[in-house]
Amino acid sequence: MSQRAANRRIRLLGVVLALALAVALAKAAWVQVVEGASLAKRAQAQQIGTVPIPSNRGSILDRNGVELATNDSETITISADPTLVQKLGSPARESSQAAQILGFDTAGETALLKALSARSSGFAYVERQAPADQARALERLKLPGFSYVSDPKRIYPQGALASQVVGYAGIDNRGITGLESFYDKKLSGQSGKQTVVRDPSGQIIDVQNTRDEKPGADLTLTLDNVIQLDVQQILKQTLIDQQAHSATAVVIDPHSGDVLAMATAPGYDANSVPVVPASYLPNRAVTDTYEPGSTFKLVTVAGALSDGVVTPQTEFTLPYSITVGDKTIHDAHPRGTERMSVSQILARSSNIGAITISELLGKERLARWISAFGFGKPTGIDFPRESAGIVAPPDKWYGSDAGTIPIGQGIAVTPIQLVAAYAAIANGGVWVQPRLVSRINGKATTAPKKRRVVTPYVAGELMHLLRNVVDEGTGAKAKISGYSVAGKTGTAAKPDPKTGGYTNEYVASFVGIVPASKPRLVILVTVDDPHRSIYGGDVAAPAFTEIALDCLRYLEIPPDHAG
Repeated sequence: MSQRAANRRIRLLGVVLALALAVALAKAAWVQVVEGASLAKRAQAQQIGTVPIPSNRGSILDRNGVELATNDSETITISADPTLVQKLGSPARESSQAAQILGFDTAGETALLKALSARSSGFAYVERQAPADQARALERLKLPGFSYVSDPKRIYPQGALASQVVGYAGIDNRGITGLESFYDKKLSGQSGKQTVVRDPSGQIIDVQNTRDEKPGADLTLTLDNVIQLDVQQILKQTLIDQQAHSATAVVIDPHSGDVLAMATAPGYDANSVPVVPASYLPNRAVTDTYEPGSTFKLVTVAGALSDGVVTPQTEFTLPYSITVGDKTIHDAHPRGTERMSVSQILARSSNIGAITISELLGKERLARWISAFGFGKPTGIDFPRESAGIVAPPDKWYGSDAGTIPIGQGIAVTPIQLVAAYAAIANGGVWVQPRLVSRINGKATTAPKKRRVVTPYVAGELMHLLRNVVDEGTGAKAKISGYSVAGKTGTAAKPDPKTGGYTNEYVASFVGIVPASKPRLVILVTVDDPHRSIYGGDVAAPAFTEIALDCLRYLEIPPDHAG
């Protein structure tokens, strides 16, 4: 080969090498300048991640400091970064190992595999609030991309005690029903988060920054755990004795509006909510309505006394039945035409007497008194989904409404509305808004609203009339030795929504005030669809007596009556 040819080949090789170097430099420049930010971001995403830190939900305590809802600190939430699982491990292997330790069924393992295989996700829950021993066993396997954070689980130490009032919180630390729902924002607090750095195997090696979680506030209720438990046990036995569908009771302090007990039977253990029948969950004292029957006659008589239409001694000649509009109404028990005073009408729970009084009062004035006592609108008690009841305006009273509404039919109320109305009479004529929470993080809540409904004089007259109901009338089974009792029985057929008429089922009720001379407690008991008897005096009054007597002893309220 000539020298010239050799030089030409060397020059050609140099050009090729120069071109190759230029291409390499150009590629490096492209990667550094154009793709650098994107690649850096992808690299950082593989090394840095965010882990949520759940806040500690506030506790719910009764008035004595007994925990009704709190948190189990021995639970851990397990999460994973699917991108790291896919890069550093195997979604199939990791999901199989996790499912075995955590006790997942086939469906659970399949769902986890799908989550860990998601290409666009940087976060997935493996198990929320797992038992600590299982979480620690899984952590020892050092599965790539898995994280473990303490996440207290909501528990209810007293089981079924006040479960319908307290309600329950879901796994995401959010209240679902009851006070857990109503005060959810205060109870929840604020979650935090950590920005963590992982090593090439996906394990956390550093925490760059942390936003601390803020614990939720504690609630102190007006409920008394001793009274609440007693009420629940008595209601449970009442259901058995009366072969009834359900029962509700409320115990309230008429002066403060504090609800000392509020219960519905059947009840349930709040720790077992997923398997509890949905019909057991509502707090029927606040959310459900019923026709009150004769317990509502208090409103009719209160209005007539206040407007000067009658006095307790006013007498009427009353037939056994009367026709109002398109309906013939009669008294509960057959009798001849009799002359009765207002006092006797209430004591004997005469429908005809109450309607006669109402006719003197007139529907417009009666409607105003119904509103004054709080019916047809929520009481404002601190509880979710409170019903306003069903009260038609007087211009919508048709047919027999002018005869049925004064005796508690054709109108629907809640137990809390009715007990608040009787509490207004018990404390001298002032309606007090009922409440369930007295303190939040130790600080007193806003004082309940108050308004005068009747004068002290009229309230005193009504108390005397209600004492006669127990002493001489339909409430005889509500008597308590050594204590004066005022109250009213109620028996109401349940309406049939399909026909617009009434069924053969009844709600039996009794509302009582004790001691009548210096009221400390107002107690309401309703029993839905009893089968041994339908009358409030036979079904609900005995339950009232048991509850009242136990409360009087527990609260050490001295006797006020020689009988």
